Amino acid sequence: MYSSIRIHTFLSIFIFLIGCRDEKKTAPTFNDTSQAIDKQEVSTQDTTVIKVKPEGIDTPDGMVWIPGAIIEQGAVLQDKMAMEHEKPAHKVAVDGFFMDLTEVTNAEFKKFVDETGYKTIAEREIDWEEMKKQLPEDTPKPHDSIMQPGSLTFKKAKNSVPNLYDFSQWWRWQIGANWKHPDGPKSSLIGKEGDPVVHIAYEDALAYCEWAGRRLPTEAEWERAAQGNPSESVYPWGDDASELAKKANTWEGEFPVTNTQADGFDKRAPVKSYPPNDFGLYDMAGNVWEWTSDWYNTGYYNEVAAQNTILKNPKGAESPYNARDPYAKEKVMKGGSFLCNASYCASYRISARMATSLDSSLEHLGFRTVATVDMVKNSGQ
Repeated sequence: MYSSIRIHTFLSIFIFLIGCRDEKKTAPTFNDTSQAIDKQEVSTQDTTVIKVKPEGIDTPDGMVWIPGAIIEQGAVLQDKMAMEHEKPAHKVAVDGFFMDLTEVTNAEFKKFVDETGYKTIAEREIDWEEMKKQLPEDTPKPHDSIMQPGSLTFKKAKNSVPNLYDFSQWWRWQIGANWKHPDGPKSSLIGKEGDPVVHIAYEDALAYCEWAGRRLPTEAEWERAAQGNPSESVYPWGDDASELAKKANTWEGEFPVTNTQADGFDKRAPVKSYPPNDFGLYDMAGNVWEWTSDWYNTGYYNEVAAQNTILKNPKGAESPYNARDPYAKEKVMKGGSFLCNASYCASYRISARMATSLDSSLEHLGFRTVATVDMVKNSGQ
């Protein structure tokens, strides 16, 4: 599958109007959100959670124990920048689990590739037969010179951008961009071994998890980990926005024109460049977005809240649905990135979330992994 952002940017070279749809094709519609939530989860009444790491279970290298708790998932009341899809907040019960201290780095991902020979989506040949299934009928095939593997890279605008909803003003499809060449084909990983790996599509993240004996976090787990203690704050460090430049790698200045680098970096920062949160986790705000395993569904939060039931270890919506793009099949990503700015998305907040297509690979999207007690016990780690 090819994401709407990837197709749009890629085919904009040919001035294709990806936003239009063939009149013969009817977008799926939903009059309610009844498909958003797994009914088996709703019936769960047991909210007892694993808080303390069980005896005899060692914490895997590079991970930390996140104590279980009943938390408020979604926007806190004092968050004035919260978007509607972060509301309403709802209580969830989350068992304790292990989480990577940092986002997976280039060095860690290279070890996986060296041992397995894995090739990421951004490195693979483009399958036109697969791509055209998601395009209007009779869309002509681009020239072979353009149909080459690549990914999306960021470009600064030369002047102020009046319409911040038009992402094509700062994203470009770049042939040869991938995890080995994060800033384009002429870039390399030299000196960037400790940076978070990027240009990672969902399938790529899952492949790494399988190799490592881990999995991606659910959105509820991710928020529990980011919150620390106490748990009801806007940012991983509390509610003070003036601490942003000291605590996270974000866009300081006028987006997407000038980055003042008040936080010390223009693009990605090496992991552990900023103080950790209460649980010892680094970069839970900014640097790069992180994949979760949850489907993005516009109606999910509303339906969960309407059930008035505390879900235990929720896995998110049962099926994907985005009201703005009914064709999309997207997962939730969390944490924001070095491109987040108060004027644009302010997604360095704990409750911030974004819908991202499964094959999206961008220079500000990576991941970290988690493991449950049972996973560690069974692996013998």
